[in-house]
Amino acid sequence: MPNLKKTKMNKILFSIALIVIVLSCNSNKGDLNQNQTENKNSDTISTTTIPDSLRAREISDMKFGMFICWSFSTFYGQEWTPTLDKDASYFKATAYDTDQWCKVAKDAGMGYILFLSKHHDGFCLWDTKTTDKKVTNSPIGIDVLAELRKSCDKYGIKLALYFSEGDWNWPGAIDGMGGNQGKGINPEMKKAQLEELCTQYGPIEFFWMDHAVGDGGLNHKETVEWVHLFQPNCFVGFNHGEPAGRLSLRELGKPGPVGDADATKYNKDAEVNYKGYLTAEFTYPILPPHEGGAMWFYSLPKHDSLCHPARKLYQDYLGAVKYGNIFSIDVGPNYQGKIRDIDVETLKKVGELIKENNPI
Repeated sequence: MPNLKKTKMNKILFSIALIVIVLSCNSNKGDLNQNQTENKNSDTISTTTIPDSLRAREISDMKFGMFICWSFSTFYGQEWTPTLDKDASYFKATAYDTDQWCKVAKDAGMGYILFLSKHHDGFCLWDTKTTDKKVTNSPIGIDVLAELRKSCDKYGIKLALYFSEGDWNWPGAIDGMGGNQGKGINPEMKKAQLEELCTQYGPIEFFWMDHAVGDGGLNHKETVEWVHLFQPNCFVGFNHGEPAGRLSLRELGKPGPVGDADATKYNKDAEVNYKGYLTAEFTYPILPPHEGGAMWFYSLPKHDSLCHPARKLYQDYLGAVKYGNIFSIDVGPNYQGKIRDIDVETLKKVGELIKENNPI
């Protein structure tokens, strides 16, 4: 006859062991889920280098995009906003609508959004750990770049980033002035900010580096190499200064083959003599020339009826397709974080023209 006490004890020990195993599995599952959450963006970033010719074709195939400029200058009424007397609360946006931005881009036949992540004032539109002057400390309290990443994925739009290399908060800069008056130097912070952008927000198609306040103490060749540590297939371009990277930037430029000095305003020598460019981007504001207010950012309400005609944008789109360029039309969201009605209507017309004619 079996020993009942011994049998009962074995059952108890077995039950305890089973509970321990289940708890351990659930704990590991939780760790796995946490790791998956932490790495949800980095999992989509390819570390396999794509051949230059193929990657250049992928960039050119994006053709047409929306350059979103939304920062301190939206509320300052001028292009450059002195920053040393301001904190994050100066960004007075009452709302944001990244879904609207992406839907307008999609309806316009665009392939990407180029988003201003940081202007010369140093205000960061992502939840950086490098400064308190960031959007998550502003009244809306939201990581706008993270929301834009979600909206881009929702609408099938690719993401590129504008980044001011120099910063008026950094040593050597003169607040509100260009690099000729004083260059903001802080290479370690520049590297830290670029690392965050490269590792936390999924694939970045290209960086549009603004050299107006200098290179931040990390030269352009070093900047390209740093970005490529995290995203080897990301193109990097500079609007002026030392030529580097694979992308020619033509600020206030026009369509044209790589090497065409007439197509660029600030990079004429680099366009002709630098041999590393594989494709070119050109950009200008959707706002035509006007008096007062900003140009690249939302201007003043009195300018809400001003907009380049759809036919002009469409012709420049055709030029981009002809020469294998990409065309980033600049649009500034308003105080409520929405694209102006006139811009929505104009870009919709451009999309209709593209769809009707469907150039190959």
